[in-house]
Amino acid sequence: MRNLSRTLVWLLAAAIAIPASAQEPAASPRVTYIHAGALLDRPGRTARGRSTIVIREDKIAEVREGFAAPEPGARLVDLSRQFVLPGLIDSHVHITMEVGPAFQQQLSQDDTADWAVSGVTFAERTLQAGFTTVRDLASPGRTAAAIRDGINAGRIAGPTILAAGQLISVTAGHGDVVGFSEGAAEGMRPGHYGLACDGVEDCRRAVRLQIAAGADLIKIATTGGVLSNVAGGLGQQMEPDEIAAIVSAAHRFGRRVAAHAHANAGIQAALRAGVDSVEHGTFVDASSIALFRSSNTYLVPTLLAPATGAEMARSGRLPPASAAKALEASAAAFENIRRAIGSGVRIAFGTDTFRHGNNGREFALLVQVGLSPAQAIQTATVNAADLLGRSASIGTIEPGKDADIIAVAASPLEDVTQLERVQFVMRQGIVHRIDGQRQPFNSR
Repeated sequence: MRNLSRTLVWLLAAAIAIPASAQEPAASPRVTYIHAGALLDRPGRTARGRSTIVIREDKIAEVREGFAAPEPGARLVDLSRQFVLPGLIDSHVHITMEVGPAFQQQLSQDDTADWAVSGVTFAERTLQAGFTTVRDLASPGRTAAAIRDGINAGRIAGPTILAAGQLISVTAGHGDVVGFSEGAAEGMRPGHYGLACDGVEDCRRAVRLQIAAGADLIKIATTGGVLSNVAGGLGQQMEPDEIAAIVSAAHRFGRRVAAHAHANAGIQAALRAGVDSVEHGTFVDASSIALFRSSNTYLVPTLLAPATGAEMARSGRLPPASAAKALEASAAAFENIRRAIGSGVRIAFGTDTFRHGNNGREFALLVQVGLSPAQAIQTATVNAADLLGRSASIGTIEPGKDADIIAVAASPLEDVTQLERVQFVMRQGIVHRIDGQRQPFNSR
């Protein structure tokens, strides 16, 4: 009996020690072949003709000339009549919110749970539009970070999200709770999309609070903003030493800084402090253009925002204070951005979209202010990937990069509005849209 017991113990230990691969067959790797009728694998270069992209699991393995026969067990996606290019990147979204006539009322009634639920819907809508990566530049509380984590875990469908957490602004500035009664404002502040700080030490602490809450980057407001329901204008609001403290604190933690800035003084203060991008840049002039060029900082014009804001103001769908600022910004933005582009300022794609899923409308506006279709596409791929610090994994279709791939019916190099009607979407090897139809989402 003693020998039998020893034998059973030995057999049990041996079974535990056997590798899982020896106990059961390993799952076959997921392999997909894409036949592309035309392929813009590296935006900024000439498009290729018939090509085959080989994807293993979530990475691009090969790019071949012509239509290669799939290996046994591989899935073939036939895009032989379509134009294929890298997944698009929107560098400026607010994934949990949309702006409409009742936006101010929504701010006072909804809490972070409501915003998160909305964000799940908006995230998938954004992905279906061909945007496989986005930078969320302020959402209430940790809502965008939670959605980011859910997408990364494969629980919900959406683009890869880099989340900034709450917008950091000064008290009463763009991003603070304004236009409400004192009691309502105090009740809203903890979960609001803005976090107010005043003075160097307080602003430094605000950065660290966002990083502790899981922020991938930091967003600040150096000037007033259109949607703040206060007649504070679009001028500079944050002091230079506050901006410098924020940038220094963020960079110490390896976080980049995006600066909301309309007025030229606020643009220049942000650039001098060393921000990594300026959002909007509405009143950019020759002096700030020179700073952009010397610092090599990206400008994210978000032309869809002034275009849509002016439309809403004229139709009476914005409060009076916001409507006046919307018309002021719209009147200046397009010509000033055209001048910045003509002067060689680096541009990254961003929409600040009022309607998630309409992000692709920004391309035609970029062409309107002087970019070629090829250059506009580059802003949403190669340039945006560089701005996000993700050039090693996204922005082009090359071996080793994430399998983020989209397709449209015809060449967007000839008609950039094709990017408003994306037919195929793959994110990290998972197909979410094909033949213009949403595909059922299966968690990994």
